[in-house]
Amino acid sequence: MTEFSSKRYDVIVVGGGNAALCAALSAREQGASVLMLERAPHAERGGNSAYTDGLMRVVYEGADDIRAFAPDLTDAEVESADFGSYTEDDFFDDMARITQYRTDPDLCEILVRNSKATMLWMRDQGVRFMPNFGRQAFKVDGRFKFWGGATMVVASGGPGLVDALYAAAEKKGVDILYEAWVRELVHDDAGVQGVVLQYEGASHTLRGGAVILACGGFEANAEWRARYLGPGWDLAKVRGTRFNTGDGLDMALKIGAQPCGHWSGCHATAWERYASDFGDLNVTPQYQRHSYPFAVVVNKDGHRFIDEGADFRNYTYAKYGQAVLAQPGQVAWQIYDAKTRHLLRDEYRARNVTKFTADTLEALADKIEEVDKAQFLQTLAAFNAAVQDDVPFNPNVKDGRGAPGLPVPRSNWACKIDTPPYEAYAVTCGVTFTFGGVRVTNSAQVVNTAQAPIGGLFAAGEMVGGIFYFNYPGASGLTSGAVFGRLAGRSAALFALGRSTDAPVAARKFG
Repeated sequence: MTEFSSKRYDVIVVGGGNAALCAALSAREQGASVLMLERAPHAERGGNSAYTDGLMRVVYEGADDIRAFAPDLTDAEVESADFGSYTEDDFFDDMARITQYRTDPDLCEILVRNSKATMLWMRDQGVRFMPNFGRQAFKVDGRFKFWGGATMVVASGGPGLVDALYAAAEKKGVDILYEAWVRELVHDDAGVQGVVLQYEGASHTLRGGAVILACGGFEANAEWRARYLGPGWDLAKVRGTRFNTGDGLDMALKIGAQPCGHWSGCHATAWERYASDFGDLNVTPQYQRHSYPFAVVVNKDGHRFIDEGADFRNYTYAKYGQAVLAQPGQVAWQIYDAKTRHLLRDEYRARNVTKFTADTLEALADKIEEVDKAQFLQTLAAFNAAVQDDVPFNPNVKDGRGAPGLPVPRSNWACKIDTPPYEAYAVTCGVTFTFGGVRVTNSAQVVNTAQAPIGGLFAAGEMVGGIFYFNYPGASGLTSGAVFGRLAGRSAALFALGRSTDAPVAARKFG
């Protein structure tokens, strides 16, 4: 610890995931000395980023942009795909619609307009990207057709993203301290000058020219979930790291930072019923249950409670976990038949699955046991009768093949559950990250409750409030972390080095 405590760093980054790493690398680019403090041990480094698929939502115009993101693509791979495009207008429309038009316009614009440049910057840091063949595209007439705006993925998923960014940080001279639990901010009337942390059983004070908080939300804190998200949320499974317990938010609020955003909202998905309480890098990817647009989903009472086909998975999965949590016993069952089984994602065929199979729906209900059998059969019969068979089924578009007239109508991809064998998968709620954060300026500097920037304090990643409300467009979390991490690192370095961090609202792109 002596080598760290004896040195005054220009920028101290609190956190160890995607946002923190991008912040550290960006600060180094400006010539700042940087220390990154990761609460987790080396084996669990990377925060929630390590538990993701590595999908990133990004603006692109066509195949040439895809090749720029993924220069290793072969001509044959490019020819095998219809990438389409995903424009800035598309991204803006998705952000507005999905957040019910509450997303902060300035922060949203920063996110959207810098998504492409940030991904190219990450590529230059050593992150390898590829199109998400097979999971974000279905084959049509022999070619992969991409849908939903989330075309690009890190080649080795979340672990690959984390490893690549750590390698870049180490190569570029970022000092990293693991198992360093930051508990307080050192501050006075002029602002923040450092942190107090616990390391190897003792408290230490480290001073720096600026501090970036990029240490996540409070999703791993059961007490805070119950306090802010509401009753029952303490029972949710945590999809990611056990270390995101709200420490950064707590220390920022204690010095007057302004709370911002949807503090009673979060990203929560349908998750394996008997998943571990926290993320486990060995098995967590197997716990996803995201093929529900091709299922009928029922609760223990045998009733449907969501429109499974309201939109592409990318636009509904982050809110449907909350719907499952609200059901009796915090459990639901996804029901499939043989016609759509080939469309199920790989994790349905993994080992860690609560699944029943039967040749009749009656037998399936008996195997589930806890479901109301009579209502279960009535619900499926009513659903089958309502399916619009005359509308062609097409998983690549919102096909309008619905099941109208039901208590919960179905909008798209409705297929009768009538072809054995039948399968049922048990799901509960898995919480990914919380939406509430602190208010920041367009330079990622934290703002206090008197509407003034706090000198020397910046934020990135889940710490930034005001971007997501109610829901989020899938794959935009890592993009947001990278964009605002890069912005916070640049701004903090300029602040610490005595250069201006002012950025007019109109100047939404940075580099």
